[in-house]
Amino acid sequence: MRAIAVDWSGATHTARSHIWLAEAISPSELVRLECGRDRDDLCSHLQSLPSQGLVIGLDFAFSFPAWFVRSLGLQTANELWAHAVQHGDSWLAQCEPPFWGRPGHPRPPELQPALRRTDRAVPRTGGIAPKSIFQIGGAGAVGTGSIRGMPLLHAFASAAASIWPFMVGSEPRLVEIYPRLMTGPVHKSNPAQRAALLARRFPDLAPEHARLAEASEDAFDAAVSALVMMEHVSDLLALPEEVDPTLRLEGRIWHPRWRDDICFRC
Repeated sequence: MRAIAVDWSGATHTARSHIWLAEAISPSELVRLECGRDRDDLCSHLQSLPSQGLVIGLDFAFSFPAWFVRSLGLQTANELWAHAVQHGDSWLAQCEPPFWGRPGHPRPPELQPALRRTDRAVPRTGGIAPKSIFQIGGAGAVGTGSIRGMPLLHAFASAAASIWPFMVGSEPRLVEIYPRLMTGPVHKSNPAQRAALLARRFPDLAPEHARLAEASEDAFDAAVSALVMMEHVSDLLALPEEVDPTLRLEGRIWHPRWRDDICFRC
């Protein structure tokens, strides 16, 4: 069993220095922590890996609020991902409501919920919570990376992979992650605090991997996420099929205490 975590935070297809991949084979051991691929290269790389015993955590939103998916005339997440392959670049270029965040495109009035149920349900960490996928520009925007990640999900779904909670298939297993829920309330932009957390929680981490994670917030997120995934590998191997129709359309964020998430009906 091995876990790969990808920090997908680079804002463009050429963000090779910001897209980090960490692969763990135990709760204390990484076999690699690396960057250098753009999104297209990374998609090809992930699809080329041996799938047996592989869990992949991806740091972007796997879907939209259900009302938006249905407004497109779509009924499943896989239909959404196929639609994003065709229309994602237009969403990003035009930035029309409900999208916002590009220059000249302020946040529109919220006529429908901007967050998914899982975004509202996960615990806040140091007062920080997931942001809306409709924000495609500005500080903390997650929409661009999420929309550009959906073609990867479509490719894996077409290969009958298991993408939780949307579909149960063969390996590999893909889950949506939010690194803040793995790291806890650390001041991640502070190298000293990153180093202190790594030394406290992962004292046996190889020095070369610790140095990379200390030097880069993106590398830190990927490394900690992969190690935490390996700490909870039995849970990842036994993720149940989702029966709630809204969650099957919107998705869920996996984290070690996902079963305790609250407010799914709010």
